[in-house]
Amino acid sequence: MQKSTNKSHEDLDLNRAVERQFAKAAATLDLPQGLLEQIKVCNSIYMVQFPVRFGEKYEMFQGWRAEHSQHKKPVKGGIRYSEDVTQEDVMALAALMSYKCAIVDVPFGGSKGAVKLNPRKHSEEQLEKITRRYTAELIRKGFIGPGINVPAPDYGTSEREMAWIADTFDAFHPGQIDNMACVTGKPVTQGGIRGRKEATGRGIQFALREVFKDKKGLQRVKLNAGLEGKTVVVQGFGNVGYYASLFLEEEEGCKIIGIGEWDRGILNPAGLHVRDVAEHRRRTGSITNLPDAKTIKDPKGILEIECDILLPAALENQITLENVNRIRTKILAEAANGPTSTQAEEILLAKGVMIIPDVYLNAGGVTVSYFEWLKNLSHVRFGRMEKRFQEMGADRTLNVVEDLVGKKISNQVRAKLVRGAEEVDLVNSGLEETMIGAYREMEETFLRRKKVNDLRTAAFVNAIEKIARAYLELGVFP
Repeated sequence: MQKSTNKSHEDLDLNRAVERQFAKAAATLDLPQGLLEQIKVCNSIYMVQFPVRFGEKYEMFQGWRAEHSQHKKPVKGGIRYSEDVTQEDVMALAALMSYKCAIVDVPFGGSKGAVKLNPRKHSEEQLEKITRRYTAELIRKGFIGPGINVPAPDYGTSEREMAWIADTFDAFHPGQIDNMACVTGKPVTQGGIRGRKEATGRGIQFALREVFKDKKGLQRVKLNAGLEGKTVVVQGFGNVGYYASLFLEEEEGCKIIGIGEWDRGILNPAGLHVRDVAEHRRRTGSITNLPDAKTIKDPKGILEIECDILLPAALENQITLENVNRIRTKILAEAANGPTSTQAEEILLAKGVMIIPDVYLNAGGVTVSYFEWLKNLSHVRFGRMEKRFQEMGADRTLNVVEDLVGKKISNQVRAKLVRGAEEVDLVNSGLEETMIGAYREMEETFLRRKKVNDLRTAAFVNAIEKIARAYLELGVFP
């Protein structure tokens, strides 16, 4: 076993990590070097500083919007509010979005945006002013628009900020019919789509469900098929971590034994009830001091609990050389972007840990964002025109069956059988199909391609090939 190295000697730059992941996959492909360079580099980055007035004072803010690849248009990616974000982070996250969209066959290029601030230090009124001013800067330089660049929520932002962005864009472009498609992740009442808020967590559920049907893959980590009874530890109890753990517990029968937040973690080997944890946090402001749960003071200590599935759903660089040899999981499911450093990943793979890469696993958000964008362009709620028609057809079929067998179907059973698809049903159906197809494609590449020895490399190979094909078909590279 390799000895831990001091964290200060480890390269934790996300941008360089993504470039190394790209290079590892590209080395297995027979593509022109110039084409690979075009795919790898970030096409454009806009950095802006802008003042916002609060009362009698002005405060300066720094923001970015990166566009990694325009092989598909528009480009797509979230907006992050964080004190720790850098231009290099934004560029790396934009690249990951390009690869992520390609992996799940969402026809967008990759983008990302950020404003350097801590949202906890600002009031709602101040955040609205900051968001609207940042949006105005993006509009001024052509870095936002339904057919150009479509933002979404990310760390530190939510439906609220997306509604402000949509309203600001609409004010600058009065009368344009597709204005609401300038941003996704909006409230349903403002052109959003049902199922978007929980989409990343739901996508993680669908992905893990498919992983646990893959008997060959599970043999590599000595686990039985099926999610029921599997132990899960979740780091990060925000939107992604909450919904992923909730669905895994209530719908898949997993046992959530540990949950970590930014300040503390909690542990109960007998299992935690996710709704109870959320309610306790709502009442007390913290997940700690939950009855029948042990509090873990070190926020990263939650990562070291022995489990079947470890789900880091917080920020990047959570598993590094500093703690990798204390990680005791069979499957590392990367719900966050870049939670595992490159060196730590090599150690985990050598120990036989299956790593389900972030670039695939957390693609549920952008997939359902794509559905929202389509909804905004079509100007009709999914299911609105066909739901009743489906129900009438199912009802007629049941009537024929009753006549043939001479028995009546109970009202309760009939209601279940004739129910037409709501918007959220169609969204979840499309999301599940997407996650299943992408996993099978990734696993096939892993099994069949020489020199592809892990799922992350397989995912990058698939992404690079799809992006390269788009450029070649466009005639960019003869």
